[in-house]
Amino acid sequence: MKKLIIAEKPSVARNIADALGIKGRKNGYMEGEKYVITWVFGHLLQLYDVKDYDETRKSWRMENFPFIPETFRYKIKSDPRNKNKVDEGAEKQIGIIKSLMERDDVEGVVSATDYDREGQIIADEIFLYTETSKQVERLLLNEWTKDEVLAGLQRLCPNSDLKPMQDAGFGRQLADWLIGINLTSVATVKYRNANHDQVLNIGRVLLPTLKIIYNRDKEIESFQKSKYYKLIAPFLTEEGEIIEALYMEKDSEKFEDQSYLETILDKMKGQKGLITEKEVERKKEYAPYLFNLSNLQGFITSKFKGWTSEKVLKTAQDLYEKKIITYPRTASSVLDESLKEKAAKVLQAVKRGMPYEEEIKFSDSKRIFDSKKVESHSAIIPTYVLPKNLTPDEQIVYEAVRNRFLAQFLPVSESEETRLVIRAEGAELPGTFTAKGKVQLVEGWKKAESVSTKEVMMPPLEKGALLQAGELAVKEVVRKPPKHHTEKTLLRVMETCGKSFEEEDSEEMMMAILSGFSIGTPATRAETIRKLKDVGYITTKGKSLLCTQLGRMMVETFPVKELFDLEYTGRLEKTLSDIEKNKFQQQDFLEMIKAFTAKSVEAIKGDKVFASKVSLPDSVEVLGMCPECGNPVIESEKAYGCSNWKNGCRYAIWKDDKFIESLGKKVSPEMVRLLLQNGRVGFHGLQSKKGNRFSAYLHYEKDPQKGFYSWKLEFID
Repeated sequence: MKKLIIAEKPSVARNIADALGIKGRKNGYMEGEKYVITWVFGHLLQLYDVKDYDETRKSWRMENFPFIPETFRYKIKSDPRNKNKVDEGAEKQIGIIKSLMERDDVEGVVSATDYDREGQIIADEIFLYTETSKQVERLLLNEWTKDEVLAGLQRLCPNSDLKPMQDAGFGRQLADWLIGINLTSVATVKYRNANHDQVLNIGRVLLPTLKIIYNRDKEIESFQKSKYYKLIAPFLTEEGEIIEALYMEKDSEKFEDQSYLETILDKMKGQKGLITEKEVERKKEYAPYLFNLSNLQGFITSKFKGWTSEKVLKTAQDLYEKKIITYPRTASSVLDESLKEKAAKVLQAVKRGMPYEEEIKFSDSKRIFDSKKVESHSAIIPTYVLPKNLTPDEQIVYEAVRNRFLAQFLPVSESEETRLVIRAEGAELPGTFTAKGKVQLVEGWKKAESVSTKEVMMPPLEKGALLQAGELAVKEVVRKPPKHHTEKTLLRVMETCGKSFEEEDSEEMMMAILSGFSIGTPATRAETIRKLKDVGYITTKGKSLLCTQLGRMMVETFPVKELFDLEYTGRLEKTLSDIEKNKFQQQDFLEMIKAFTAKSVEAIKGDKVFASKVSLPDSVEVLGMCPECGNPVIESEKAYGCSNWKNGCRYAIWKDDKFIESLGKKVSPEMVRLLLQNGRVGFHGLQSKKGNRFSAYLHYEKDPQKGFYSWKLEFID
C-alpha cells in the first residue's frame, strides 16, 4: 500500500521525490514503491461568487447587498484571463488528485503544503471538495532539504491536529470575502458616477495600510518649519591637534536664540578651555537579530534600487523551494532551541572560505536560540545546501540571509568612546563644552554585514589639560519634516500595528510582533502594498510612498471609519492569531464579521457625502478643495462653502463670521484660499477684546464629537 503526498508546488514535489529517490514524472504526479507524489499550484479552488449562489444577483445592484451565504461553497478557480471560464490547468490537476486519492492501493493522504494558515487550507479545500474518506496526515517542515524531508516523513501527525490553524485560515478567507465582496460592490455602485466606473476596492487590511501612508503625508504637510542654533567650538592642543566640541547648557546643544550664542562666542575669543571631566567607556554592540520576513524585505528594499517587498518575498520563496534557505514567511527573529544542532551543522557548511572564517565560533546564546520568542516558524537562515547558479536577485537575498546568520557567531563589536567636558577659563559661562571621540576596537560581526563605523580620533588628553579656543562658529540647523514612508518603514508600522518602541529590534518589540496584533501577516503585507498601487490609492516617488487624490478621499470621507482604525484592524488580526492558538472560536469571529459587514453596507447606502463630484462651469472661481468631501469650495452670497451642499456637505465659512470680526478682520476670498491650501492662515495686527494687538495663525477645525467647525488660535511669538 502507498501514501499520496500533496505538495504546494511542482518544485516542492520534486524536492520530496529527490529525497525519496523517486525518478521520472508521469501525467501530474510521480510514483515510487511507497509514495505517490502530486502537487497543486497554490489555490486550485476559490469561494463561490455571489452570482454562483443566485443567478439573479449577477449584476451589482444595491438591493442585493449585504449578501451573507448560510453555507460557503467552493468551485474550481476561474481562468485569470477570463473570469467566466474555469481554469483548465486547475481543473485537470483536481481531476488527477481525485483519481489518485481513489486508487485502491492508496491507503492515506499526506498534506505537504506550507506550514502556515494559507498552506493549511490550500490542501484542506481539496479534501472538503473531493469529500475524501481516507486518513489525512500532515508533513510539517521548515525546509526542504533531504535530511528534513526524510525525518519529517517519520513524524507525521494527523491533519486533525491542525484544526485550529485550519479554522484561522478559513476564518481569514471568509472574513475577507464577506468584507471585500459586499463593501467593494456596494461602494462601487454607490459612487459609480463620481469615480467614472472605477471599482473601489475595500479591504480589511488594505484601508488601514492606506491610512498609515495618509497620516505620514498629512504630518509632513502640517509640519511647521523651524530652526535652532548650536555653537561649534574647536579647541587646539599644545601639539596643534584639533578637538571639535559643542557648547551645552542643561544637557542640550540646541538654542533658539542666535544672538545669545554669539555673545558666548565673543566671550570665548582668545580664551582657553580646561578639561574638567574625562570619561572613557568601552561599549559593546551586538549583531542585529536574525531576519524575519518584514526585516528582510526592509533591509533589501532600502539597500538596493528597484526592489519591492513583493519581489523580496518571491525571491526568498524561490530560494526556499530550492532548499537553500528556511521558510521565509515568518514573524520570528530567533531560532527555536531544538535547532541548535542543525544550526551548528549549517554554520560549518556556510562559513567555509569566508575571509573571517577563523573568527566564527558556534554559540547557543539566548539572542539566537529562544523558544519563547518563536511563533510557528523560526527566523530565516540558510540551510546546509550550498547554492549553485543563483540569479543575481537570488544572490542578493541569499547573501543577506547568510551574512546575517554568520554575524550571530562572530565576536561582539566593541568600541571605545571618550567624552571630554571643557570649562571656559577666563570667561564666566553658564554652560560647558563637550567633545566626543570613538575608536573601533573589535569589528566583530560588522565584517559579515560590511558595516562601516565612523571613527572620531581623540588625542591622548587627561583631566586638567588646558586647550586653546579656536575659531568658534554659530551654526543654523533647520528642523526637517518627517520623511515619506518607504516600503521598509511601512512594513515596520504594519508589523507593530503603529506602536513605536524605544529600541528597534528590542525584545519588547519582538514579543509584540509575535502576539499577532498587527496589520496583515508576513505573508500578505507585500501583496497589500502592491494592491494599493494597483487600485490607485497610493503612488511612488523614488522609494517614497504617497497617497493619491483618490486615496486621500477614501481616508477623509469614506463612511466606514473602522476600516481605517489601526487598533480595530489589529484586534481582528490578533483574533485570527488566537483562533490559531485555540484561544478563540472561529464561529464567534465570523458572527462578528457578519454583523460588521451588514452595518457597513447600510452606512455606505445612506452616505450623502463621499465622492459626490460636482462639475462647475469654467467661469466659477474655485478657492480650494473641501476638506470634508474633496469638492470645490466657491463663493456664494453669504458664505464661502462647498459646492456639494445638495448632497449633504455642510462645510462653509460665513462672510459675517462674528469671531473673525471680533478680531478686527473680515473673511475674504484670499483668506479662504490660504486656509484651504495650508490648513491655516496667518494674521498680523489682530485685536483682542482689551484692544491689544497680536499676531496669530487661525485654524478652522472640526469637533469630532459635535460635528461642527470652529476657529482655533495659534499665537505667533
